[in-house]
Amino acid sequence: MLTIGGLAKAIGVTAPTIRYYEEIGLLPQAGRTRSGQRAYDRDDVARINFIKRCRDFGFSID
Repeated sequence: MLTIGGLAKAIGVTAPTIRYYEEIGLLPQAGRTRSGQRAYDRDDVARINFIKRCRDFGFSID
């Protein structure tokens, strides 16, 4: 499991970007730890990496 900061660093995006992707529905809402931190798994890493690659190729969010 990764925190939002760990995920952002691993993929090369910012934490606000990840929160935005959750807000607009590109990424499912993250699970939470007992302390309330977002927790991400391998599926989330793959999905954000896919979104980032699409954006790098010039695809819009729409």
